Amino acid sequence: MGIKQLIFGEGEGYDYGALCMPSLPWKKQRHPMKFYPLDEPLPLLLSLVMGLQHAFAMVGGLITPPYVVAKFSIDSFPFAKVELQQYFIVAALITSGIGTIINVLKVEIPFSKKIFGKHLYVGSGLLSVMGTSFTFLPIFEIAILSMKADGFTGEEAYGKMLGTSMLCAVLEIFFSLLPGKTIRKTFPPVVSAVAVTLIGVALTGTGMKYWGGGVVCAEMGWKEHAQVVDSVGFGMPVSNVPSAICSGSAQVQLPYGSTEYIGLGFSVLVFLVVIELFGSTFMKNCNVILALLFGYFVAGVSNYEGLPYVDTSKIEAAPVVDFLWTQWFGIGIYGPAIIPMLIAYIVTTVETIGDVTATHEVSELKTDDKEYTRRIQGSLMADAFCSILASLFTSMPNTTFSQNNGVIAMTKCASRRAGIATGFWLIIMGVFAKIAGVITSIPDCVLGGMTIFLFANVLISGITLFGELNLKSRRIRFISVLSMCVGVGVTVWPWAFLDMRASPYTAKFWECSDCSETMKGLRNAVSIFLSTGYCIGSVLAIILNTILPEDAEEPVIEGNVRWSAIGQKSTYFANKDVDIEEEEGDESKRGTVNDEEAGSADNSGEGEEVAAADDLAEVEEAIKSE
Repeated sequence: MGIKQLIFGEGEGYDYGALCMPSLPWKKQRHPMKFYPLDEPLPLLLSLVMGLQHAFAMVGGLITPPYVVAKFSIDSFPFAKVELQQYFIVAALITSGIGTIINVLKVEIPFSKKIFGKHLYVGSGLLSVMGTSFTFLPIFEIAILSMKADGFTGEEAYGKMLGTSMLCAVLEIFFSLLPGKTIRKTFPPVVSAVAVTLIGVALTGTGMKYWGGGVVCAEMGWKEHAQVVDSVGFGMPVSNVPSAICSGSAQVQLPYGSTEYIGLGFSVLVFLVVIELFGSTFMKNCNVILALLFGYFVAGVSNYEGLPYVDTSKIEAAPVVDFLWTQWFGIGIYGPAIIPMLIAYIVTTVETIGDVTATHEVSELKTDDKEYTRRIQGSLMADAFCSILASLFTSMPNTTFSQNNGVIAMTKCASRRAGIATGFWLIIMGVFAKIAGVITSIPDCVLGGMTIFLFANVLISGITLFGELNLKSRRIRFISVLSMCVGVGVTVWPWAFLDMRASPYTAKFWECSDCSETMKGLRNAVSIFLSTGYCIGSVLAIILNTILPEDAEEPVIEGNVRWSAIGQKSTYFANKDVDIEEEEGDESKRGTVNDEEAGSADNSGEGEEVAAADDLAEVEEAIKSE
């Protein structure tokens, strides 16, 4: 193999122009793209290009959970721990890169055949990438804020959540050892649909808080209400900390929902539309990160009364190179978060099964063979193993990323080599920490314009799963409705069970400011579980799926005739056995009576024959109306 072939490849299958050629919305694509299957030996350049697209497609999503936790949960107003925020991004990028490479390679567990009687793997062996999971974001936020209310520092609270994550990841290891049929029966599609949709609902609401200026000022907006200000007197709000004024845009500080914030966030969404209309395949696959950079550019060239929206000092303060463990948080256990974290791992199990199935479909692989079952097992094991590894790497749990299936579908590339290149790019982005410095300098409102679009993709994925269900089934519909009504309800308004920000143990369902530490822990566990919509909704779906019987069989339909309706209209055939036969090439139907009844009808005289004929005509009319 020559150097040229190694780097560029040979043949018509390697068309670099098609990747970068802009599209015109009024013209159809003339040249269909070549599909690169799982084991395609991609040349080095194409592997790096394809891997870069996957990295760009996921970087916005994987850095968001750790950045949000570091800035809004561990840190607090005035968000001065910039170095901490940057380190969290570095750790997430490097951890996700390592996890992606492990998942793509599919490593066999030594001695698994002797111990378990079958070969077990870590990794799916697909172009299936790993990233920091959104599923755990609400639990980390609520649990850290609860521990801070009890006197722990944000760093100590985060260390306890890392240990709790490691402990609870064992549950997914257990799931990975179950037979494939058992997994599919325990986590059917209706549970997947409920879980993913509720995650999308929760995250989309969070994205809106960022878009308007920031999470803290959004939740403190009630302080600006006229009645609250007047009740305090002197036209002043209740208190300045936490503030109802958003401070996530360098020196600009405005109330939540100001037109300046909304406009900057909206610039991200506008550019997404432009890319969709005119962008090349490459641009469309990494549209999220490109739109974020455009919004960042708009914010950088804008100002508010001479004050900048972008704080460049964060970029200057970031080190050129960084790596894992330059900051350490310890490892502990937070008891109240165990139950919600176990539920979160159940949810990620459901998500991973769905993601692997989707990856099989876009990779043009079968989903009904033994290899598919092995890949499900390996992917679940990779989820658990990489989540434990992530805690040791001081990062949040890792799971498969579903949005990259869209990249496979768009680029027609399912080669494992592109997956390994994706992991390589993520590690490079993490090691060169100036990239993290750029990300932390992005205004919250611009980040919100990106995250609300990204989070809504999760919501649409859940709706798509619902579209694949048989919602005409009363059982499936009942499970869906009951799980969603509770899950969406507490997501939209969690304050029925959750303490409002800066008001610990005041939720009326269980006031506990004077409780013992043990009771406070129990109370926090219940509060987190009940106020996290996808937790309570997913558990309800699993329980209902287990206890509800299958639907009764529908009435048999032959020749478009529903027998239950005919039986209600005919008095003659109510007590007789009737067969309806469909004549070939003839849409009309005729009734035939069994031999015994036909014989007695022959002996009954002319009057009964007339009555039978009348009833037969009545049935035929009923059949036609049906």
